[in-house]
Amino acid sequence: MTNKIPGLRIPIPPQPVTDRRIERPVRERATDSTTFQEVLQNKLATSKLKFSGHAQARLRQRHIVLGPEELTKLEGAVEKAAAKGARESLIVMEGNVFVVSVKNRTVITVIDRDSAKENVFTQIDSAVLTD
Repeated sequence: MTNKIPGLRIPIPPQPVTDRRIERPVRERATDSTTFQEVLQNKLATSKLKFSGHAQARLRQRHIVLGPEELTKLEGAVEKAAAKGARESLIVMEGNVFVVSVKNRTVITVIDRDSAKENVFTQIDSAVLTD
């Protein structure tokens, strides 16, 4: 290899080789005793259902209180809808109706039993009826 470029009279000195290490973010790694499935389940368990501002206002306005059991049941219904490929789902649970963006895991609106009568629900692609 030559250090000369044809037509150029100034020699190009070779560049010194340096040890350049790129700092990368440390990823969460599973230990030898932790399986991939356990790590995945832990990640899924930390994801929570969100409520839009509109849904929060409807909960207050209609005096609907969701306890831990109801939230768990609602999250389960959203998971069922997601497993079937739903995007926007209507979930009927204990007389209340929830319209949920399954992709974003966000409750868009909440309607109680009395307000749900004679309503038409549009722009949903699925419905989940819970016990």
